[in-house]
Amino acid sequence: MLELQGLLTQKNIKVLVTGNRGYIGSVFTELLLQKGHEVIGYDAGFYDANALADLPKPNRQITKDIRDASAEDFANIEAVVHLAALSNDPLGDLAPNLTEEINFTATVQLAKLASVAGIKRFIYSSTTSIYGIANTQTELDEDSEKKPITVYAKAKWGAEQALQKMGTESFTVVCLRPSTVFGASPSMRCDIVLNNLVGWAYTTGSIEIKSDGTPWRPMVHVRDLSQAFIAALEAPQGLVAGEAFNVGRPDGNFTVRQLAEAAARAVPGSKLYFAQHQALDSRTYRLNFKKILTVLKDYYQPQWDIDRGARELVDFFKKVNFTEEQFHGRVCNRLAHIKFLMENGQLDENLYHTNEAS
Repeated sequence: MLELQGLLTQKNIKVLVTGNRGYIGSVFTELLLQKGHEVIGYDAGFYDANALADLPKPNRQITKDIRDASAEDFANIEAVVHLAALSNDPLGDLAPNLTEEINFTATVQLAKLASVAGIKRFIYSSTTSIYGIANTQTELDEDSEKKPITVYAKAKWGAEQALQKMGTESFTVVCLRPSTVFGASPSMRCDIVLNNLVGWAYTTGSIEIKSDGTPWRPMVHVRDLSQAFIAALEAPQGLVAGEAFNVGRPDGNFTVRQLAEAAARAVPGSKLYFAQHQALDSRTYRLNFKKILTVLKDYYQPQWDIDRGARELVDFFKKVNFTEEQFHGRVCNRLAHIKFLMENGQLDENLYHTNEAS
């Protein structure tokens, strides 16, 4: 029998969150704790030193690489939300074999351990990059052709396919495909488009777009995305088991020009420049969010548009005294920080902590 109620309609559910100290994970952990649930964090701690604000403290923290996961890690856990990964295309290209190892092999092994341990629900953070380059005349839904181009996207799509095959009546697998995320987080990222644009405007007073701004990007605020993960836990099994959902809002597709204009509005007096040539970046696609907005309408109702999110970023930057040096450095750039840790002997060539790691 399929369970009629979602997990989080119960009280004090124990949820293991991988990547809980990351950009999305720190926001998601805060929201879970506010709802009164018990959070077991699971994170390798790559970016702890770069936090711009206090990271929320879970009820218990496991500091560990997901490649080293063991059965004991899942004792007395009822649900897993798997966010941990090498987080984007540039970072994936740094070490393609490790991207495959972490984002695919370790993810599948993590799910196998969770299933054997009796975990009821496994929520996976996939990516909309699996769709690849697409015709922007149509919006892509969950059944649209998958054309992953990068190592990162291929590993994510492979993991999603493998996980879906593992689902049973007692082990519910749900895959969420987030749009490009934006918004403030204690573990901040400025290497994603709207955050980057607002960062330029705030720290330099100028935004220069090296194209005509025509490429499309689907967008979702980090708090709305966190609510989507909660929805995937709260919703009855019959609504989510074996399903994949694009995550965004009704008006969730924007051109780079529209995003740049929102960033400029958030920083009055900032200047905005566009090049006349077309974008060198071939990524441009639009998504359809009808499925999550209808199937999970009682659980997921996005609240954040790009203007509100851009203003939130400015307020956050002011609060933490964000500087141009931090923006241009490794504080909120994942690839730059990983390279720094490797060059300074804190991570080895396999991205494991060394004895020199602080």
